[in-house]
Amino acid sequence: QVQLVESGGGLVQAGGSLRLSCAASGRTFSSYKMGWFRQAPGKEREFVAAIIWSGGSTYYADSVKGRFTISRDNAKNTVYLQMVSLKPEDTAVYYCAAGRGPQNVRMKDDYGYWGQGTQVTVSS
Repeated sequence: QVQLVESGGGLVQAGGSLRLSCAASGRTFSSYKMGWFRQAPGKEREFVAAIIWSGGSTYYADSVKGRFTISRDNAKNTVYLQMVSLKPEDTAVYYCAAGRGPQNVRMKDDYGYWGQGTQVTVSS
């Protein structure tokens, strides 16, 4: 069974950095897309970044472009989200997700597997 386990969240001051990790297990993810989404209190879950496992193409929300970097380590079956220049509006629970195929990377409904989430809090 597929498991996605996030780690790396925490409390950081504005302008600081964090790196989130998502350890994936339970199947081969070579034909999958891996995404990061986030959900702030009272808001919808929104797309942050995605990577196509095979080939490594990356996609970002406009709000994080230039500040966040998504990457993967094939040997460790792990996806990372490096976040720099963090802002208070980045505060949310961050979720890792896996979905079949390279299409619709920004659509949460196209991801069938989700992690439990990790809290990121950015203080001003």
